Amino acid sequence: MKFILAKKAGMTRVFGADGTAKAGTILKTDGVTVTQVKSADGKDRYRAVQVGFGRRKEKNVSKAVLGHTKGKGYEALREFRDADAVEVGSTVDASVFVVGDTVSVAGLTKGKGFAGVVKRHGFHGGRRTHGQKHSEREPGSIGGSGGRAGGRVAKGIRMAGRMGADRVTVTNLKILAVDAASGEIIVSGAVPGNRGTILEVIAA
Repeated sequence: MKFILAKKAGMTRVFGADGTAKAGTILKTDGVTVTQVKSADGKDRYRAVQVGFGRRKEKNVSKAVLGHTKGKGYEALREFRDADAVEVGSTVDASVFVVGDTVSVAGLTKGKGFAGVVKRHGFHGGRRTHGQKHSEREPGSIGGSGGRAGGRVAKGIRMAGRMGADRVTVTNLKILAVDAASGEIIVSGAVPGNRGTILEVIAA
């Protein structure tokens, strides 16, 4: 299984050999360093490879993490399940991928703060006329007495609340270009997050 961590740098378009233009997302990476290897027959009881990505100042890293990584302040630590065993301290860079690979990209979506039901769930809102007032973006009834829930609000009712900042995985993306020297990978389509979001790229 091929994997890497990268930051979203923006979007672009890539022209194919037949002249067609494809939308792509640029991912930047300096490679990842293997910090721990877990095995099924060890104390962890499952196979995984833990890697560190980026750099942070030591003062911004907990002592537990500094001790685990032997004094290196990584910006992010991630674990990839069922990955092939590699040596601790070895690095993985963009060259592991080739054009045409099918990958999945996972990360946090943009946080949008507290949102109403129209923005969050696509509600149509209330009628604009015939006795209505200030009800264009209201949610409407949420149950109440004598309703389906017997006088209470049923679990799962779609209401206003915090929107975004969810972990989303986009599958079946194609590698359009790889520049190992500059650490750039271009994948087809859009991926979660804004510029600077750390993403997990895994070959299917």
